[in-house]
Amino acid sequence: MASVSLLSIIEKMKLENLTPEIELKEIKINQPDINRPALQLAGYFEHYEASRLQIIGFVEYTYMESLSKKRKEEIYNKLLSCPIPCIVFCRELLPDELFKKIAIEKGVPLFMTKKATSAFTAEIIRWLNVQLAPCISVHGVLVDVYGEGVLITGESGIGKSEAALELVKRGHRLVTDDVVEIRKVSDDTLIGSAPNITKHFIELRGIGIIDVKTLFGVSSVKDTQGIDLVIRLEDWSKDKEYDRLGLEEEYTEYLGNKVVCHNIPIRPGRNLAVICESAAINHRQKKMGYNAAQELYKRVQESLSKKRDEDDE
Repeated sequence: MASVSLLSIIEKMKLENLTPEIELKEIKINQPDINRPALQLAGYFEHYEASRLQIIGFVEYTYMESLSKKRKEEIYNKLLSCPIPCIVFCRELLPDELFKKIAIEKGVPLFMTKKATSAFTAEIIRWLNVQLAPCISVHGVLVDVYGEGVLITGESGIGKSEAALELVKRGHRLVTDDVVEIRKVSDDTLIGSAPNITKHFIELRGIGIIDVKTLFGVSSVKDTQGIDLVIRLEDWSKDKEYDRLGLEEEYTEYLGNKVVCHNIPIRPGRNLAVICESAAINHRQKKMGYNAAQELYKRVQESLSKKRDEDDE
């Protein structure tokens, strides 16, 4: 099961540690959901998701302040005895001394953030969803072309890296070469990124490894990108029929999500960068409601209909 270390969450969210006495290295979060323990503070512990990151906002805080000392001891002990990975107080709110004392005894780390509760909740859920999403690695190149994430695949040596380099020279942005880590962050969205080792590098046969960020500047690279389109490069075969109209979309599947896929035959003289650019723009155009293939089909049908009418006359 995927997990995220608590230390990485502290660094990412810039949390202030209120309980430095507690060792944090071994604490991990393994689900992207959070919990606001309002009902638990009121004494209802049925269906309590204690393993989630817990967030206390202004409503929970003011309720805690209203409790008597005896009730605080009772409810704090019960709450903090659960296997809680950590509790975050939002809006610069600070727990009272009793809560802090019991938390240290039970080994539950406490943190504080200046952010509003809703803003922090949305940000941590979005980030955890990406970090804990199902992940696979595929052989290919991912480039941001006019805002569309284009995943270029194909057999080794067919020209994927060369196409990516040409696209970078034309002003587009490289996400990763050779290995693409694909994460399913929702039922509609796949996010691609580079392994840390190969980030910003391209391998060119005959030349070796080049650092795209150093050669072309920071505007030529990108850390992550949604995958909108797959271009599969293959050697041209005269015996194979290739789609020349594009009336029906072809798809490929990653982690259960379907992505539009184009099979592009490779022959000497074909400019792969221009083909990738055209495919990206065409895909974007389709998303905006215009389909060139359907427009051509419509014109042909209208022309045939007009010709039949003339013949009937």
